[in-house]
Amino acid sequence: MAKKIKILLLIFSLSLTVSYMSNTYSRYVADATGNVQVLVAKWQILVNENDITNGTTSSIEITPEIDENANIAAGTIAPSSKGHFDIVINPENVGVSFDYDITLDVLNENMPDLMITKYSILPKGYVEGDQVDVSPITDNVISETMDLNENKHETFTVRVYFEWFEGTENNETMDDAADTAVAISEDTLNIEARITFKQKLA
Repeated sequence: MAKKIKILLLIFSLSLTVSYMSNTYSRYVADATGNVQVLVAKWQILVNENDITNGTTSSIEITPEIDENANIAAGTIAPSSKGHFDIVINPENVGVSFDYDITLDVLNENMPDLMITKYSILPKGYVEGDQVDVSPITDNVISETMDLNENKHETFTVRVYFEWFEGTENNETMDDAADTAVAISEDTLNIEARITFKQKLA
């Protein structure tokens, strides 16, 4: 009986020793995991309230405004008509400087005298009717750079102006018969604006 007790005590004693040694060595083992966390610069652009940064071609709605003319029905165009449309660009969720190009085309082949003429970037706080600085459009392309540090990427509006030239002093190419043919055809004004944005990383 005493021998059995000795054996049991020996086993118990070994168990305690192993447990203690394991606990001692575990104090010298530790894991450390480090994560580098830096936000990726944002790149989301809205054009006329449409998100166009999903990697596909997006269609946006453009609403023209025709200058009032007592001799032309409201909401229509005719020789001597002038008007404009706005492209509202919201880059508030863009974290880099960027370039943008707006390529404009009048798709009405039967109206060669209707042309894109100039553009302006409406100033902050603009009220309709205020005088604005305008720039000529070369080859129907508007190209601008938005520097992150200078512009703070607030929403801005690009106003594009068009005109149906009339009279020889304006280099008119359509004669009266051509003007009449367009009116009879009940054609609609069709202007295409293709906008490309590119991150400026260097």
